Amino acid sequence: MATINVYQQYFAAECTYNGVDRHAAAVTLIATSEDGQIRYEVAVSFFPHVSDDDFAISYDAYFSKLLYEAKGRRSKKREQQLMEMLHDESDSLATEANGVIFWDRPLIEARLS
Repeated sequence: MATINVYQQYFAAECTYNGVDRHAAAVTLIATSEDGQIRYEVAVSFFPHVSDDDFAISYDAYFSKLLYEAKGRRSKKREQQLMEMLHDESDSLATEANGVIFWDRPLIEARLS
């Protein structure tokens, strides 16, 4: 099984989960390929970010959603289509967690694979 973070970026965010205030979110588009199947999921992980250099991800506030699964392999065209959905799908996950992602306040540059 091969798992690749197609996209990952950290943003300022607000969420309280398990009694802990979290001030940032890692947003990731993940591709997993196994036995001729490809699947893509979006994941949002809220973490405390108590200082400018604190990027310790806590995985208890991790939320994900399957966006696509079928026979095949990675496709740049499909990934572009999924990236167009990323904000809306991530916002939906954040809302389920009673959180919000501040898209206009990135904490790191986007990482693309």
